[in-house]
Parts: sequence; structure tokens; C-alpha cells
Amino acid sequence: MNHLHKLQEWYRSQCDGDWEHGYGVKITTLDNPGWSVSIDLVGTAVEEKNFEPVLYGVGKDAVEGSDEWLSCRVEEKTFEGRGGPQKLEEILELFLQWTKGPTSR
Repeated sequence: MNHLHKLQEWYRSQCDGDWEHGYGVKITTLDNPGWSVSIDLVGTAVEEKNFEPVLYGVGKDAVEGSDEWLSCRVEEKTFEGRGGPQKLEEILELFLQWTKGPTSR
């Protein structure tokens, strides 16, 4: 099963007749170029779960013109993943692996 299919399953499991009206998943492109993934966590099993940020190729480690960069973190109960044009699958994989582990609830 691929990561997009697993994300679809995760999203569907959150849909309870209420959650999907105020929260959801957003996947867009960036102009530097790259991907942006925002996933609302409010009301999910991972809402309070700790996520250790994953960063490479950004900030002082950035290489101008490189597509090898990624930044994933949780801020204000939203998973925020950003990465180069070939990093969408890795962003989704990081999110999905994190949701599989033990939760704090």
C-alpha cells in the first residue's frame, strides 16, 4: 500500500460527521519549488502526541539551488511538512510513521 493510500485511510478514519467540516489535510506546492503539507490534528488520537522535528537542508545547512531539503514539525496542533519537489512521499511517510506509534491518550 502506498503512502497516498495510507493518508486517505487516515483521513477517512478521522471523518466522523463533524471533524471534516472544520479540519482536514492540505497539500500544495511552493514556489521555491517544493511541497507544503498541513494536517490538522485537533480531535485526532495524535493531537497531544509529541513529534520530534525532522529538518535537513534548511537554515544554516541550506545549499542554494538544492532540492534536498525537508522540514517537518507540529505547531499549534497541525503537522506542517515542507520539502523539495521530490520530498512529498517522504513528508507523508514521516507523518504516517508518527501516527502509528504510541499516543499520549
